[in-house]
Amino acid sequence: AQGDLGLSLRFERPVADMIGFAVPATLELAATSLAIGLALGVALAALAAIWPRSPLAWLVEVVNVWSIALPTFCVGLAAILVFSIWLGWMPVLGNTLIPALVIGIDVAGQIVTPLHDELKETAAAPFVRAARARGESRARIVFARLLPNAAPVAIALSGLILAGLIGGTLTMEVLFGLPGLGTLALQAIQGRDYPVVQAVILLFAVSIVAVNAATDLC
Repeated sequence: AQGDLGLSLRFERPVADMIGFAVPATLELAATSLAIGLALGVALAALAAIWPRSPLAWLVEVVNVWSIALPTFCVGLAAILVFSIWLGWMPVLGNTLIPALVIGIDVAGQIVTPLHDELKETAAAPFVRAARARGESRARIVFARLLPNAAPVAIALSGLILAGLIGGTLTMEVLFGLPGLGTLALQAIQGRDYPVVQAVILLFAVSIVAVNAATDLC
């Protein structure tokens, strides 16, 4: 309760200091991934609602299946192989762009289908039919009428996804050598550094509760 998480058994350093050093990297990766995923998911769902008979509706399903069928660590390994080893475009260690994109696409897949379904359901509402009768463009109807009414769904999904991202970035941090909580937790587990492991788990648990509470308030 006082914030005293004890001393590391391996390094004899305050665990709170080690957590404080690792948190920014994890928050940066989680926030960047969430921003990319929300931008991609909302844009794709909105565009598919604007042009329902275009290939965008098919792309919604592709992105959704991608997030379900492909684990992020497998995609991360493939990205390292292609972009870092074969093409040599960017280094493996310390690179945040690739893991943020990989997790961002996964986030987009989790949000795009429920949001697209909500937009289609709202599109049948009387106020939308009235807007069409007034001659409003399809784009204006989507962005001014449908998306605001679908905002609660997007907020609820974002809260659940963010709560999962706080712990879900662990494998990406380990793969790409980022100094975040995932790397810290793995090193602590390997070194039997129990105070650090307990502190990381405690932080994840508190973060998930806090994010869910904030989502409910929103």
